[in-house]
Amino acid sequence: MPLYFLMGTTTERGQRRLKENPDLMVDSVRECDCEGAEVLGQYAVLGRYDFVMLAEAEDNDAVASLSLEISVRVGLHIETLPAIALRMRPDSDGDAEGGELAYAETPAGEWELPDQNPD
Repeated sequence: MPLYFLMGTTTERGQRRLKENPDLMVDSVRECDCEGAEVLGQYAVLGRYDFVMLAEAEDNDAVASLSLEISVRVGLHIETLPAIALRMRPDSDGDAEGGELAYAETPAGEWELPDQNPD
């Protein structure tokens, strides 16, 4: 399935809500049930955006629903970017240094949000 980056900036309402409930972002993503789309990972970041999420979705409609659902629940302005995974293809000697870029497969294995209350 295609990958997307959701880049979020909190609104004033979102800032107030996050101050009242620091777990709001994680909880909102866990509770979000958008058919055909799911968040694979989420990060708080410094700079232009406050949050970055990696999502997998069947199509643009599914990721748009996911983006809208999260933005309403938390109070975010979200910019959604389609992602194209890249990897280096080794040259004929098997050396990736001089190789060329090639498309990579979606990462294997299950992805899940990190546990917020580690034991």
